[in-house]
Amino acid sequence: MDHTTAKSATESKVGSIRKVVVGLDIGTTKVCAIVGCKNEHGKIEILGMGRAESLGVIRGEVRNIDKTVKAVREAIDKAKASMSNSKFRIEINSVHVGIAGQHIKSLQHRNSISRAKLEDEISKEDVERLIRDTHNLALPAGDEIIHVLPQEYQVDDFTDVPDPVGMSGVRLSANFHIITGHVDAIKNITKSVHRSGLDIAELILEPLSSSEAVLTPEELEAGVCLVDIGGGTTDVAIFKNGIIRHTAVIPFGGNVITDDIVDGCQVLRNQAELLKIKFGSALADENKENEIVCIPGFHGRQPKEVSVKNLAMVIQARVEEIFESVLYEIKSSGLDKKLNAGIVITGGGSQLKHLDKLVEYVTSLDSRIGYPNVHIAQSIVDEIKSPMYATGVGLVIKGLKNGEDEVIVEPEPETVKKKTDSNFFTKIIERSKMWLNDEEDMKDFS
Repeated sequence: MDHTTAKSATESKVGSIRKVVVGLDIGTTKVCAIVGCKNEHGKIEILGMGRAESLGVIRGEVRNIDKTVKAVREAIDKAKASMSNSKFRIEINSVHVGIAGQHIKSLQHRNSISRAKLEDEISKEDVERLIRDTHNLALPAGDEIIHVLPQEYQVDDFTDVPDPVGMSGVRLSANFHIITGHVDAIKNITKSVHRSGLDIAELILEPLSSSEAVLTPEELEAGVCLVDIGGGTTDVAIFKNGIIRHTAVIPFGGNVITDDIVDGCQVLRNQAELLKIKFGSALADENKENEIVCIPGFHGRQPKEVSVKNLAMVIQARVEEIFESVLYEIKSSGLDKKLNAGIVITGGGSQLKHLDKLVEYVTSLDSRIGYPNVHIAQSIVDEIKSPMYATGVGLVIKGLKNGEDEVIVEPEPETVKKKTDSNFFTKIIERSKMWLNDEEDMKDFS
């Protein structure tokens, strides 16, 4: 019995160690840190989350490093605090960081390599050499490659090869979707993370992360356009046959809608944000003429009345402009007739009422709101299922797929507890034996 107890204690200690990934979303309105791992069933489990107001980021780009460092530290500290009751001890040393902003560009490129050992099959190392060689592509001054994403491979005369490993051939070629960013913008986000005392495990384009959280394999195969409406920008990513085909950044987001409400309804900015969240609608016709919201006046002045329909008209005008730009990007990709899964909208700006209806009206494509709970098993934080956390959740999923072990997770020591329990039961057995031999010992036991 004692031998069995010791064995189970050892298995408990070793078996609970898991790989944990921390996703860090440095956005225009918020900095969010999300901690997650895979459970024993291979599903994503969110262990904790921390959020801080972002004051050093403008339209997705870090403009004030000190303010961004403060926000990152606050988000990480809150994420740690949210796991205070966890059975695991977690040290956050490195993070998977999302990158976005107007400086992001994309281009198509084709590259080839020749193989020396023709009798051997194409190996994974050959594919990696082709990708490394593509990283040496000459770019305009000030730009730097963030991602080199293979689309279709070609082996000699065989085209549209999804995976060339194991094939025989002399020449290995591929079409690549290359994503670049401005060197200064990349340096600013890197400095902010490093000055927060963290290492960067991976820098990931935010719409790629969001797609991991909200899109299904069926949608990726059928053809889908992901639209991530953030505070400063709207990111677009188009997929077909499971491969990314087009990316773009539109320089408008939720903050521009708020600014329009400030001017259109003549209210303070914090009041405009609350009006947008609580009463905002993307379709003016869905609101009644006589619906009025009363907000406090300036410095003791009379309260101000705002028509909900007028509010919706202001919002609708800007949202239509955003999705007309999205439609332009869809047509530029050449896939406007091939997106069988339509449009999936996510991000904080996707929470506007009736947004999906307006998107269908503007683009003539089916649409739905993307919630980041497609691949999540469970979470200790209910609000993590909001579209505004799609990027953070996606960073965790990407990190678990691509990254090395960044954070070691160990269970709280249970050996002492189990040892105490074992001693307790041993003492009962010994006392019972004494009682059987001499009834007087029963008095001591009691």
